[in-house]
Amino acid sequence: MTAHTPDAPGRVTLTMIASEAGVSVSTVSKVLNGRSDVSTDTKERVEGVMDQLGYQRRPARRRGAVVDLVLNELDSLWSVEIIRGVDEVLHGAGASMVLSAVHGRSSDTREWIDQLAARRSNGAILVVSDLTQQQRKRLTALDVPFVLLDPVGNVDALVPTVGATNWAGAVSATEHLIALGHTRIAHLAGPRQVLCSRARADGFRATMERAGLPMPDGWVVHGEFNDTSGRAETARLLDGLGASGEEPPTAVFAASDLQALGAFEALRDRGYSIPTDISVVGFDDLPVARWTHPPLTTVRQPLFDMATVAANALLRIIDGEPADQLRLELATQLVVRGSTAPPRATDGPGSRVDT
Repeated sequence: MTAHTPDAPGRVTLTMIASEAGVSVSTVSKVLNGRSDVSTDTKERVEGVMDQLGYQRRPARRRGAVVDLVLNELDSLWSVEIIRGVDEVLHGAGASMVLSAVHGRSSDTREWIDQLAARRSNGAILVVSDLTQQQRKRLTALDVPFVLLDPVGNVDALVPTVGATNWAGAVSATEHLIALGHTRIAHLAGPRQVLCSRARADGFRATMERAGLPMPDGWVVHGEFNDTSGRAETARLLDGLGASGEEPPTAVFAASDLQALGAFEALRDRGYSIPTDISVVGFDDLPVARWTHPPLTTVRQPLFDMATVAANALLRIIDGEPADQLRLELATQLVVRGSTAPPRATDGPGSRVDT
């Protein structure tokens, strides 16, 4: 192992520790939080690097700190994973969490900032919250550090963000379907204005183009990251194709697990069998994905780890340290389950089954 010289005296970052130990930043975060899902050898290696580089844990300011966690919505399994991750870090650090939902309304965001100022919060983690430049300036004026988790729009270069490799995840999902033999693949995309949604759609398109596969007009359908939207998107796609006499796709890549679950409903409503007639891939790997029928093939987005990394980053800033890294993306991973299979070879694509 090669010794690494810190950028400045006492300035040792989690990224440096991860690089020296040969692990991910999220693994270093787990060691710092005393997580049990890290092997003894890995824990000892990471702690050895911390000692070697002189990493200092400074809990003085963070103990007793109040941190706001702000989400668009609280009623989704996606949000639950984020809340769990942030809570684990804050609880271990002796800090408190205040949970808010803005429901995508700017008025609720202004109200939340007023409440934050009144309770003198020490910091904030903003999840899918598209703050205006004016709102960001107000947070800065209040001396409230913040980290954006999975940001919606373009972000100031100096604002710390934590996300996932959305483009690469979409590529792996599309490549999986192509490797199975699918050539007619539709994409249930998320909102057009959301960065992660655009990255997933771009990854899908790039992979299809590289494989020389057609993408007919209307085969990329935009909606919201929920099951209601996924069902409506799928119905709109299939009904439109049926009206024109065009063959349906043999596979669907959904931009979220919840959209994929909505696709399950719409496909079954129309007599399609999954994956015999149409394969389905999701994105997120929420806990429910393994319990669907059939279990959902999906791209694992490390939501819990993203949340713990964001919380640790904020606590370091609260402690008076600079952000470990302004742009951090955690790796995604394809998880193959029962909702994908090769297309039907005998009866043709999209053949219905009796129900």
